[in-house]
Amino acid sequence: MDKDTGRKIRRKRKLDIAPLEEALEPSEGMDNNLSRDLDKNKAILKQLFKDCSDVVFRDLKADRNTYGLLVYIDGMVKSEELHNNFLFPLLPQLLNGEKPTVKTDLLDESNFSLSQLSRVKLYSDVVDNILGASSIVLVDGYDEAVVINVIGGNRRGVEEPTTESVIRGPREGFTEGIRTNTGLLRFRIKSPRLKIEAFKLGEHTRTNVALAYIKDIADPKVVEQARNRLTSIHTDSILESGYIEELIEDEPYSPFPQLQYTERPDTVAASLLEGKFAIFVDGTPFVLLAPITFWEMMQASEDYYERYVIVNFIRWLRYGLLIMALFLPAIYIAVLTFHPDMLPTTLLQSIAAARESIPFPALVEALVMEIAFEALREAAVRLPKTVGQAVSILGALVIGQSAVQAGIVSAPMVIVVALTGIASFAIPKFNVAISIRLLRFPLMVLGSTFGLFGIVIGGLLISAHLCHLRSFGIPYLSGIAPYKKHELKDIFIRVPWWKMILRPTSYSPLNRKRMKKGMKPSPPQSGE
Repeated sequence: MDKDTGRKIRRKRKLDIAPLEEALEPSEGMDNNLSRDLDKNKAILKQLFKDCSDVVFRDLKADRNTYGLLVYIDGMVKSEELHNNFLFPLLPQLLNGEKPTVKTDLLDESNFSLSQLSRVKLYSDVVDNILGASSIVLVDGYDEAVVINVIGGNRRGVEEPTTESVIRGPREGFTEGIRTNTGLLRFRIKSPRLKIEAFKLGEHTRTNVALAYIKDIADPKVVEQARNRLTSIHTDSILESGYIEELIEDEPYSPFPQLQYTERPDTVAASLLEGKFAIFVDGTPFVLLAPITFWEMMQASEDYYERYVIVNFIRWLRYGLLIMALFLPAIYIAVLTFHPDMLPTTLLQSIAAARESIPFPALVEALVMEIAFEALREAAVRLPKTVGQAVSILGALVIGQSAVQAGIVSAPMVIVVALTGIASFAIPKFNVAISIRLLRFPLMVLGSTFGLFGIVIGGLLISAHLCHLRSFGIPYLSGIAPYKKHELKDIFIRVPWWKMILRPTSYSPLNRKRMKKGMKPSPPQSGE
């Protein structure tokens, strides 16, 4: 029996699927090498993708003796590129009946005008690449497959970030495609020392995750720690970067975030150049940054694009608003309940007159208003933009005014809650702002129970917790606790760029130099 006859007989023979199902067990089949028998490989893949209507199996034939199989998922690949650069050269009767323009070897990469081709030999690699939006080509008589990277599908393009808008700065924002996001980062850091390591997390989702850092700038111990925490994640799904954030942070019970998330490529680039690392997750525009400190969560990317005099004023304003957002309602309750003599007589009479018909104590009044404010904020976020704006105006004008006229709350309390809400919105990072809003409630209870003494105790407990908190081993209040004089240049104030010669030692203890000395500009001398 010649080779061609034997191959035809194998095609006509019905394969025994039972042994193949046994081969599909994770402990056996998925880690096995591909078979040289195309029919067996096809049967195994069809069994794996049984009832998957979007998986396409396309039989190929280059000549009388060369048979192949193309497998891909419809909707996840660039069909036009796949057809033009792979299937089109294989058509044996094209135009005037000319012969195929490819060689007999379907696995010869020189046959096709595709940029990214690779080879795999395991069933597990074949399945991973199919699910990862690549196309697979198998050929009868070969125990390996060609991976064609034609990832496509309809995904959102690069747009301006909606959560971190700036007046001055780049308008590009990350998208849901991980390769688009790493490309946006490469546009800003054109250095081979920028390393991007790939991981796959989630048993069912097989989500692509990338760890990015700059070699010789980032601390190798911190990078190794991040790598170990990522590889130790064993779960069935990773759908957003928030999954990873909760699984790798130092203190999971802390109300304060230990990783920063951003959808701005310039923020990620600046952080990597300081010695941090970034975690990209396929399917989300939000990139995680670590290690971080509390002071960085009070900074915006625009702080480094405007002149330092303006930035310093804005930073002082932010810290003042932070204190107001955390303590103002509690102080108001404590003063009214225990320390009314601290207020000027005229102001005290005005507040007493406003609260004369209020049936509730100051704590209940504040809780009602704060909960109502949070409910309005949540409603405005979840509803469509046009309706959400209407709800905000309705809540501010109608509900607040009606509550005052009905004698449920007093006008001074409405003013205090409104100022507190505005102050919390001025905090640049949303996850820090929501933490401050949550801590406001126990402080109000302490203020109503123990007065200003209770507020001081609450403030000391929060400070002690922040001093204890770590982000990948880096103290959360680094620069102040522990005290580092050179890092004060970018905490409460930002000195001019020509004075920030060194990187923070908290992130980059090995390579600290950022720029040369003597970069201060000066007017030209006479005669120049």
